Amino acid sequence: MGFAATILTLYPEMFPGPLGVSLAGRALERGDWSCETVQIRDFATDKHRTVDDTPAGGGAGMVLKPDVLCAAIASVGEGRPILAMTPRGKPISQARIRAIAQGPGVAILCGRFEGFDERIFEAYPQIEQVSLADIVLSGGETAALAILDACIRLLPGVMGAPDSGVEESYENGLIEYPQYTRPQQWEGRTIPEVLRSGDHAKIAAWRKARSEEDTRLRRPDLWDRYSGDRDRPASGARRKNQEDQA
Repeated sequence: MGFAATILTLYPEMFPGPLGVSLAGRALERGDWSCETVQIRDFATDKHRTVDDTPAGGGAGMVLKPDVLCAAIASVGEGRPILAMTPRGKPISQARIRAIAQGPGVAILCGRFEGFDERIFEAYPQIEQVSLADIVLSGGETAALAILDACIRLLPGVMGAPDSGVEESYENGLIEYPQYTRPQQWEGRTIPEVLRSGDHAKIAAWRKARSEEDTRLRRPDLWDRYSGDRDRPASGARRKNQEDQA
């Protein structure tokens, strides 16, 4: 049984979308993963199939109703993580993506308008509120596509080389080193000599150094966390240091 993705959305026609082509599309055809959509509007009970209402306390926009949302969520069943796409959520990490990809699948709840009635998270505390970054989208669908793509590419057999999902940005706390390919000379610019040396140890050292330097310059938030973890002694070493100081 493949990785099962269920998307709760007001726009099911957006799926699988770009995930129906290239590597993800071929994996879908093989049955490595499946894509099911749930139309949230189907769970509205009034004749107008209303899914939203005005914000309590006033304000612009509309808010998705908790009774409709919870009925839709209940239809999904248990056994998989449930993510709610919202700019109020915690930015999702590559480590969390990898953990999800190793499981049976995921259900993703896509927000629209001003977002969700907060009470759904009280009713379903297992729902993870997540975002892609510090940006606001028109809806959660495009974010859900990105998260699914990140998961699908890590499924066994989807990428050709087994190391393709390991030696890349965020897997070791750093952004990836720069890449080059032929031609060797292009508009007066040359591939770094070390990459043409055939010395795998020197190449590995150069790549690690560039990953560290580029992370330090471009992503100081990642660098602070990486350098702090690197400088922090292992738990056993910490205990011995504490014993030595006692």
